[in-house]
Amino acid sequence: MTRTDEWYSLPVLTGSLIRLEPLAVEHVDGYLAAARDDEEVLRWVNTPGSSSGAIRTRDDARADVLAALAARARGQRLAYAQLDAGTGEFAGTTSLYELDPAARALAIGSTWLARRHWRRGHNTESKLLLLTHAFEGLGAARVVWHTDIRNERSQAAIARLGATREGELRKHRIRRDGSWRTTVQYSMTDDDWPAARDRLSARLARG
Repeated sequence: MTRTDEWYSLPVLTGSLIRLEPLAVEHVDGYLAAARDDEEVLRWVNTPGSSSGAIRTRDDARADVLAALAARARGQRLAYAQLDAGTGEFAGTTSLYELDPAARALAIGSTWLARRHWRRGHNTESKLLLLTHAFEGLGAARVVWHTDIRNERSQAAIARLGATREGELRKHRIRRDGSWRTTVQYSMTDDDWPAARDRLSARLARG
């Protein structure tokens, strides 16, 4: 397997709280159970299965999963299912996108967790697993995050990872309601990674 091939593979990543495995059709029922009727959970995430952003039916969930699988086939976005490591319960999704092996760069996004998995260390460990894979597994030099300027909770969470706010991308994307989105961009480099890794590991150890 070449290094480029490795960038487009999705190895299973397992921690003590969260297990990341490639999103698959078999996850549809878990996806529905985790996201059903909770518009806040998916408020800032693109959900092809529902124009409102809420996942209310199995067809909504299936459409989202199939869209993610199609994006993976095109090499555009590699989606992971986030599973509770203890129970196997489907907790949410997260993805790698804008993969550029030549520049050793990628982005992390399309992340959401069911409300019952908030503030339990699951997001922290998920990001630690992904960043370890990116920097130590793939040899990435740069990881980027994009978030809506209105999504202050996401901005705070990204900053807590040790990422640097680089600026704003005006009229970067179109929101579900048709309005233009200003995107806030953050990054972490391989120079930043050792300190960030230690900080995230210490946060998980504190519980």
